[in-house]
Amino acid sequence: MNRREFAAGTAAVLLGQRLVAQTAGVDHPGLDLNRHRFGVNYTPSRNWWFCWNDWDAGPIARDLDAIAALGADHLRIMLVWPFFQPNPKWVSTAHLERMDQLLSLMGERKLDALVTVFTGQLSGWYFLPSFNRLSDGFYTKKEMWDAQELFIRELARVMKPHANIIGFDFGNELNTCWKAKQAEGDAWMAKMFALMQSILPDGLHVNGVDHHPWFEDDTFSQKALATARFPVMHCYPWWTEALKYGGAMDPPSVKLLAAMAALIRSYAGDVRKPVWAGEFNTCIEALPEKGQAEWLEKAVTAAIEQGVSWFSYWDSHDVDRKFEFNPLEYTLGLLTNDGRVKEQGRVFKQLAETYRGKPVKYPSASLPAPPKTRTIAGTWDWINGWLGWKKPGTA
Repeated sequence: MNRREFAAGTAAVLLGQRLVAQTAGVDHPGLDLNRHRFGVNYTPSRNWWFCWNDWDAGPIARDLDAIAALGADHLRIMLVWPFFQPNPKWVSTAHLERMDQLLSLMGERKLDALVTVFTGQLSGWYFLPSFNRLSDGFYTKKEMWDAQELFIRELARVMKPHANIIGFDFGNELNTCWKAKQAEGDAWMAKMFALMQSILPDGLHVNGVDHHPWFEDDTFSQKALATARFPVMHCYPWWTEALKYGGAMDPPSVKLLAAMAALIRSYAGDVRKPVWAGEFNTCIEALPEKGQAEWLEKAVTAAIEQGVSWFSYWDSHDVDRKFEFNPLEYTLGLLTNDGRVKEQGRVFKQLAETYRGKPVKYPSASLPAPPKTRTIAGTWDWINGWLGWKKPGTA
């Protein structure tokens, strides 16, 4: 029996397990946006995501064991687009089989999968297919759409037998890789949501942009992003410039998740809009482990109080220093590269055990209108006003 037959044969059992867990509503909240979930953005400890090209399931299985032991119930996994689709009319069978194996390994550990697609850009590196460049009509050309649709359909074919699928994330912060006018971005986004929903109708599909479209006019409009089924925010004090307005433990930093959720709901016109913290960390290189752990506890607690639904920490493991990355990337994990649980890993586990599966308590207070000036500075004026915060020493 090959693995495809095995996966199909066990799908019903896994689905039954998942439905039981969803009914219980505590150990596994399923796709209920009104119950808290805790997961991580997976960073393989061996060879980062270059592992797609140098596949070894053993270290990945050990990573997944360690992640599950921290109380995570889902992973966001990164497909590197040119590895998977080196030609517009062909998707690599070997890479699809590796994804299939990863999904099976995750399912064995009761870890659900959010599968990114058009990546694109990841940790400061660009991964562009040979048939596309940054300016080559990603959102507008029929040739690009045809290649994108083929990729989605091939991925869905492999994903469908697995019962541990959340859905698709369009990619890793598409707007940092491919830019467009908002009308073009919004039209493409609507078309892509429709395609994904038609192919995986039971899935929960999202567009995981970085902070820029929330803070200033960018490829996708704030309204279109905010009114999606489950808007996603990526929250980093370092990259959002929160540190201009206070220290690492001041409200602009530790309440960033809560404030960005309020901002999204303001654009949505719905104070009870479910929001997913799809990536979050400090990215403050100078902050030691204990400081990172303190920030994590304060940030998630404040976000829980403001009704943020799901949390996916960036990231699972530190990056191996044998690779050349921005120095910030090497120490962002809950676990070290060799598997030691860090202080923030212990805090993550406590938070997951405390809140996972609990009902989300949405805020009831009305929100101010969205920022009048849709720039980073204008949005920070809005956030600091919502927080009731002034940087010490300012008038």
